[in-house]
Amino acid sequence: MFRLETEVDKERRTLLSGQLRIDNRAASPELRALLSTPAEHEVPLEVWLLDEEGGIVGGLCGRTWAYWLHVDLLWVEAGHRGLGLGARLLAEAEKVARTERFCTDARLETWDFQAPAFYRKHGYEVAGRVDNYPPGVTEFILVKRLVERP
Repeated sequence: MFRLETEVDKERRTLLSGQLRIDNRAASPELRALLSTPAEHEVPLEVWLLDEEGGIVGGLCGRTWAYWLHVDLLWVEAGHRGLGLGARLLAEAEKVARTERFCTDARLETWDFQAPAFYRKHGYEVAGRVDNYPPGVTEFILVKRLVERP
């Protein structure tokens, strides 16, 4: 007999994640090939834009894994937008991902009212879209090649 529960449980989530990782590696030679490489583990990547007092004016939070940079958050304070600061944050994250973490590609998600045009301007291409997520909004998935293919 089985029962279903809907409680949030960090210990079970950790166990579930570990079991899924084991099963995925067993099923995928590509994932097994990542073992013992710099790309095996997901590693946070953060770039901060600070004012003279150390206050946050902008920032980028993401992570690298499997030779990919995944940008999770990018924000610049409203009064400082249009000065190229978002581009600097993005370029620095891409540089660190490429030169220190051996990433070959980048990906991110953004909503239609946020910054799809900004990312396209910086070389990202739409790889997918989810309409009505959340209702009335379109989410875009964008990707960019960080290094030239031989």
